[in-house]
Amino acid sequence: MEPDSDRPSLTVFIFTYLSAMDVKIDSSWKEILKQEFTDPYFEQIVLHLKTEKSQGKTIYPPGAYIFNAFNTTPFDKVKVVILGQDPYHGAGQAHGLCFSVQNGVQPPPSLVNIFKELQEDIGITIPRHGNLTHWAEQGVFLLNASLTVRSGEPMSHAKIGWARFTDTVIKKISEGKKHVVFILWGKFAQEKKLLIDESKHCIIKSAHPSPLSAHAGFFGSKPFSKTNQWLISQGIDPVDWSL
Repeated sequence: MEPDSDRPSLTVFIFTYLSAMDVKIDSSWKEILKQEFTDPYFEQIVLHLKTEKSQGKTIYPPGAYIFNAFNTTPFDKVKVVILGQDPYHGAGQAHGLCFSVQNGVQPPPSLVNIFKELQEDIGITIPRHGNLTHWAEQGVFLLNASLTVRSGEPMSHAKIGWARFTDTVIKKISEGKKHVVFILWGKFAQEKKLLIDESKHCIIKSAHPSPLSAHAGFFGSKPFSKTNQWLISQGIDPVDWSL
């Protein structure tokens, strides 16, 4: 059978299953990523999730939040990209925005350090919550390299196909937009630099905000003020980093 001959049924299968999981994604991303959603590798991602769910395994974030970054920040509004690696794997934490946790959940250590740098950099009082939706609504695309994870098992979905998908997302942003700030914290995120056209975008790099590395170059890196300075220099509205 020719690969394209089964594409309509494959597309129906993928979107039927995603709809069953109550997945929400902005229409702009559906259009830009339509080729990915109809590719056999994405079918394998969906099949993997479906199999684990049928085995009674808990997957985070919940279905409605898997594409939360894509639903909250439409493609045309993206002006900053922050790259994370893996969703939080504890109950009630992950909601599809990297580093962010749902209301009522104690901010994890890396997020606490992000808030400390935010205060030191631009004087914003450390928030009492860890929900970064306000950033996402302004055009800060909070993307994890893997969009799902098994409960209690970090990096458990790192090799099921998400990396190919999210690498494509980064390339689409780099190719389709101008003057985006990419904030790359830690070695993993900085490896994505090869996907970004530095001739038209700004890359801000530092150590990861994890307690294991924050004192090795994250603290004092001033990513928030540097981001706004770049955006303003390009005639783009700065981000209101308060929460």
